[in-house]
Amino acid sequence: MGPGQYEAHGIRVICPHCNHNQFDHGYAQLNTSLMTFFNLDFANRSAEILTCDRCGHIQWFNKTVKRIK
Repeated sequence: MGPGQYEAHGIRVICPHCNHNQFDHGYAQLNTSLMTFFNLDFANRSAEILTCDRCGHIQWFNKTVKRIK
């Protein structure tokens, strides 16, 4: 779908570095040392990430982000 605009908890997401409002959406796994020790990394939680389409700054979200455009 390409870059888009997002909101988190009803607030529009803006890049804190360059003030751009277009982001690529993705997920990142939140690994813990205990789960890694037992080779259970797949069971860890994930965070949603938004990468600024202009400067590449990455923002991490522990809650769901919603695409608005």
